[in-house]
Amino acid sequence: MTENKAQESRHALLVGLLVVLAWGLNFPLQKALLTALGPQGFLFLRFALMPLLVTGLMLQRYGRHWPRVSRADAWALARLGLLGQGLHLALSSYGIDWSTPFSSSVMLACGPVFTLLILRAFGLEHLQRAQVLGIAVAACGALLFMSDKLLAANWRASGGDLILLLAAAMFSYYSVAAKPLIQRHGAVPVMAYASLAAALPLLIYSWPGARQTAWAEVPAWLWLGAAWAVVGIGFLSWLAWGWVNAQRGVARSAPLIYLMPAFAGLAAWLAGGESFTWPKLLGAAITLGGVALAQFSNNSGGSNKASAQIDSQPPID
Repeated sequence: MTENKAQESRHALLVGLLVVLAWGLNFPLQKALLTALGPQGFLFLRFALMPLLVTGLMLQRYGRHWPRVSRADAWALARLGLLGQGLHLALSSYGIDWSTPFSSSVMLACGPVFTLLILRAFGLEHLQRAQVLGIAVAACGALLFMSDKLLAANWRASGGDLILLLAAAMFSYYSVAAKPLIQRHGAVPVMAYASLAAALPLLIYSWPGARQTAWAEVPAWLWLGAAWAVVGIGFLSWLAWGWVNAQRGVARSAPLIYLMPAFAGLAAWLAGGESFTWPKLLGAAITLGGVALAQFSNNSGGSNKASAQIDSQPPID
């Protein structure tokens, strides 16, 4: 590796760590936003701003001549936007609102397990024994992680965790379904078209809740937080993460995502709203260990490399 390449790799590592740190810190912020705006209010704000951002990006990159897609790909992009972005973000919003920041980060980090299961269901990958073991370990860890809430009959928080697991599954669907589209059209057009496809349905869905939101009572710092959550986390961090993957390679970047729950837990503890029990911490460690085992186990058929590439993107929050 030349000196320039080594320096670029170090810079990419630093940027990657900063991006993952920003994602971790975003969980307590998003919890505060959801408490103030409600899930529908936050969704309305996000899907009102995101079309403006992606349209500006497309105009900057392509001018008025945007890439054309076939009718079949247009329908695929619409499904991708509605399920992978719209439904994922709606479920994530309700899950985070009902659960806690640390729990949310751990549940959403289970995405690679669902990706492997989806690949197996579609016949795209044969699971090895180590991957099956990793999935089983992650499931046991998730059950231990939720045990204190279940034993305390805290059904709201437990339901939030289950919704977050479903949200992780929806993003895994997005990761798998987006891959062939990205190969044909590029990452930016796919993200832009999928975002635009999800915008109107989510605005219609969230409008009743947005009308009841006391927007005038939202403090200035939360408006700044909302702008950061939508523009910084939902848009700029994705672009930065794409650059990190291009510089370091997906396989070397993906493990950084497992730092996200640690950052989220620390931020939640400092904010004073999160408590940690030994079953919760042990369950989180077992869950993430199982996810890592399932994702990075050797696969003699080589398809594990493809699944690692698919899982290079973070959950859309």
